[in-house]
Amino acid sequence: MTPLPLHEFHQQLGATFGEIGDIEVVEHYGSFLDEHRLLRNSAVVIDLSCRSRICLVGGDRQRFLNGQVTNDVAKLKTGDGCYAALVTAKGKMVSDLNIYALENELLLDFEPGLTSAITQRLDKYIIADDVQIVDVAPHYGLLSIQGPRAGDALQQMALVSALPAKERTHVSVKDETLGEIYIIRHARSGTQGFDLFVPQASLGAVFDKAIAAVRQAGGAICGWRALEAARLEAGIPRYGADMDETNLPPEAGIDPSAVSYTKGCYIGQEVIARIRTYGQVAKALRGLRLADNLSPLPVKGDKLLKDAKEVGYLTSVLASPLLNGNIALGYVRRETNQIGTTLILRSQSGETPATIVPLPFGTIQ
Repeated sequence: MTPLPLHEFHQQLGATFGEIGDIEVVEHYGSFLDEHRLLRNSAVVIDLSCRSRICLVGGDRQRFLNGQVTNDVAKLKTGDGCYAALVTAKGKMVSDLNIYALENELLLDFEPGLTSAITQRLDKYIIADDVQIVDVAPHYGLLSIQGPRAGDALQQMALVSALPAKERTHVSVKDETLGEIYIIRHARSGTQGFDLFVPQASLGAVFDKAIAAVRQAGGAICGWRALEAARLEAGIPRYGADMDETNLPPEAGIDPSAVSYTKGCYIGQEVIARIRTYGQVAKALRGLRLADNLSPLPVKGDKLLKDAKEVGYLTSVLASPLLNGNIALGYVRRETNQIGTTLILRSQSGETPATIVPLPFGTIQ
């Protein structure tokens, strides 16, 4: 397992550690429920240096990447960003990506542990292109300030005079002591949020400043578990949990934000365009309200039934602190995935009802 650069720093703060994709994460700092409450009501800072980060450099970087991913990278100007998927020739997902156009490079941010797979996939198609792939995780860490008061907390840090206005746009600040920091507007839990890409040498110092800032905003430090809970409550799918190499982007419901149907050719375009032209996908990700008092909770892969026939399966499950009820994401076949449909969930708790509800999840009565 690859440790976090600030492992000892987190340890001194009382962190409990876990791992995702063989990369260390902080699960929590003592109370997942307290961290979740602060994430929902004020602001928190979380170390997301577990995530993968590569840069594409070279004169052909933008044209090359535009031919690899589902969204329109060609139109990005410095300071812009977009969400996209990297897919196979059959349209199946290799990863989802946050893509940012820096002044002289394209920064790709994606799930932990996928650097080697993504690098190999991209490198396979670099033939006579002026493109180089650089793993920047050893050089830049990633901190994230999330929650409804995230903007207030970031302004307390006094790094920039004006925050990026639109989702996935960014500004950079060059500080004599801290180095160059990229600040990106990115709501990871459905409210408000900002990612800070920070030079490794100043990561601890910036984390200290961020902790002080969120505390002034009524918040605190936060671990991965609380962020995951908020992410699921917001109905946001995560690659590796709710979508993988067996899924098409439209099945996961990310195509409105991750797919351009007007850009030029890219690998997998024909399949995805055909889905849009000729009909819906065979299954789609849905939000599910589960029965109360399930013990143990259902797990990923548990089956969904309709009229005694298997019609789907769960991906992520949560006893939601916000909603005070059990919720899940899962794939359901087209003929039975309308909002309001009640299915039967088969799990270790037996057969119990599971009702399809709109996303993001609303208040559970």
